[in-house]
Amino acid sequence: MKLNVKAFALTAGLFWGIGLFLLTWWAIAIGGPTDDTTFLGRIYIGYAISPLGSILGLVWGFVDGLIGGAIFAWLYNLLTSRIFSSAAA
Repeated sequence: MKLNVKAFALTAGLFWGIGLFLLTWWAIAIGGPTDDTTFLGRIYIGYAISPLGSILGLVWGFVDGLIGGAIFAWLYNLLTSRIFSSAAA
């Protein structure tokens, strides 16, 4: 079974972007907005636990998930085709 690379990448991007957006708003609801540098703030430029940071996290997370999902699906298709083609021989 092969994965559709475009569909998997889009799904991974949406999950990671929306997940980061919701996680940021949850952190705002629990502790309030903060300008403290977080781990993700070091990776995603402009990200912070703030309303603007949640939007930037949504965009960065979507792009990151899109690229990561595409790489994962491509590698999965590549490896499964080689494994099944060598098992059939």
